[in-house]
Amino acid sequence: MEFENIDITSLTEKATEMVLLYAPKVLLAIITLLVGLWVIGLAAKALEFVLEKRDFDLSLRKWLTSILRVMLKACLFISVISMVGVQTTSFIAILGAAGLAVGLALQGSLSNFAGGVLILIFKPYQVGDYIQAQGEEGVVEAIDVFCTFLKTLDNQRVILPNGPLASEKLVNVTNEPIRRVDLAVGISYADSIDVAQDALIAMGKADHRVLGDPAPFVGVTGYGDNSMDLTIRLWCKTEDYWDVFFDNNKAIKSTLDTAGISIPFPQRDVHVFKQE
Repeated sequence: MEFENIDITSLTEKATEMVLLYAPKVLLAIITLLVGLWVIGLAAKALEFVLEKRDFDLSLRKWLTSILRVMLKACLFISVISMVGVQTTSFIAILGAAGLAVGLALQGSLSNFAGGVLILIFKPYQVGDYIQAQGEEGVVEAIDVFCTFLKTLDNQRVILPNGPLASEKLVNVTNEPIRRVDLAVGISYADSIDVAQDALIAMGKADHRVLGDPAPFVGVTGYGDNSMDLTIRLWCKTEDYWDVFFDNNKAIKSTLDTAGISIPFPQRDVHVFKQE
């Protein structure tokens, strides 16, 4: 029989040689794997602790710690398989080519991801701020890694990609605690500018929401065809902006009427020449 021709002693010697050759490598690889996973866990916890102390956003903390874990585990995996004799050069080349292909395919998404990371780190706006960007404006409802969610004044939800938000012009309307309310009105050339200024300044001071510092200001901005144009500048808290704007815009008419100042309407003088 064929089994009678097998040299048991030779097979035993070869098996013993293989065990003696690879057993230390496998054991060392297992120890390296266990210690490496433990170190990776400590590194991830340390990174999360540092980010939390620096008041980074929760979603950003999770993303950064996840990326750190994946990168370190990939390096650990390559190190472990190389310790048992596996050639990793071609494996690394395949991973690099795959990463390049994925990067090219997800170029737009990666741009939005990078923008989201920058927004969450530098915080040009936060949840609850009123912003104007990309032709849209509204209150920030949520900031994700890839996009930002706005609620407009007419209760619509707008989703903006973070890439353009991080690289293009953006106006944070509610970032400062106080804002200036600008109003405009025209008065007749027959009326007194000083009387109109005093009346409008008194109107601003009468509103308890208008700040005393900076003080209300009224100035002449130009002389139009039908009126002398005045601008009223009132400072208030950011949350009172629209109430101050609408209430004082409404009060201008009654204030000027009480002061005897007229608001002219557009008119045109027509001169007729009669030819004889």
